[in-house]
Parts: sequence; structure tokens; C-alpha cells
Amino acid sequence: MTAASLRVTPVVGVLTACITLISGFEFSSSPVRAASLPKVTMNAESIRPRPIEQRTGETVTQAYARAWQDLAESLETNRTDLLGDYFTGKAKNRLSQRISDQQKLGLRTRYVDRGHQVKAVFYSPDGGEMQLQDQAQVEMQILDGDKAISTSNSTQKYLVLMTPGADRWYVRSLEEVPDNAF
Repeated sequence: MTAASLRVTPVVGVLTACITLISGFEFSSSPVRAASLPKVTMNAESIRPRPIEQRTGETVTQAYARAWQDLAESLETNRTDLLGDYFTGKAKNRLSQRISDQQKLGLRTRYVDRGHQVKAVFYSPDGGEMQLQDQAQVEMQILDGDKAISTSNSTQKYLVLMTPGADRWYVRSLEEVPDNAF
């Protein structure tokens, strides 16, 4: 062993330790957003007509959690610009309209997200779309200024269509369905 390799080894060890430590954290411009990512558990055991690859399942689950995080922040702050990262198409249009309606009434909606049990039911053969059934546990507060004028705790069911983009999956459709839908 040379003197040069002895000097490099501690540096490599420190760099490895730093990378290991950093890889457990998510970089974000807002630490509050990173801490408030909702819990999403996906079951894809009975998906048809093709199975989901593990990495795809992880990516879809992460994107869906981020979409709900953006939805909650958008409705609480009445900001449609926060929907762009994980919503597209019909879902984005409907949520933008809801935010516009809230603004006109001087209201906001706060979601306290208690988690999502998601079942993947369809994954197209070409990988171009995935349909999910979501049972979400949420507390919803309607706010007039900082005053809650309505609060409800419920299990809400959603039928979700997600489609891949260049670097992430998007929620294209998010439809609340009746309790007996699935």
C-alpha cells in the first residue's frame, strides 16, 4: 500500500458515508412539503392485463403521493400553479376550476391526509396508462379565512387514471366514486 492510497482511502470513506447519509433525504425547496408527503400503499397483485415492474410500481406510488400533496397545498392556498407537476388533462382542469370557485367565495379547503390504500387494476400492454382504485382516509376542513366553517372525516373512494410523461407519472383523471363502487 502506498502513502497516496492511504490518503485517498479516508476521503473515499467520508464521501461514501456522506452519500449514504444524503441518500436518505429528499431535497426540496420547502422542508414542510417533504415532511407532509401522504402515505400511499399500493397493491398490484391482481392487475391486468400485465404486471407492474417493481420500479414502475414505486414510481407510480411516489408520483401519486406527490400529486395528493400538491392537491392539498393547491386547495389550501388557492394556487392553481401548484397542480402542474403531477396533474394533467381532465384532473388538472377540474381542480383548477374548483380552486377558481373557492377563490370567488373567499374559501379554502384543508386536507389532513391520513393515507391511501390503492389497488392497481389495469396496466395497458403498451405501458401508456394505469388505472387505480383509491380508498383515502381524509379530514377535510372548509375555511373562511382562518376559521373552519365545516370539518368532516371520511373514507373517500377515487377512480384514478395515471399516464407516464417524460420523467414522471401524471394523474390524468381523479374521479370520486360512490362508496359501493369497489
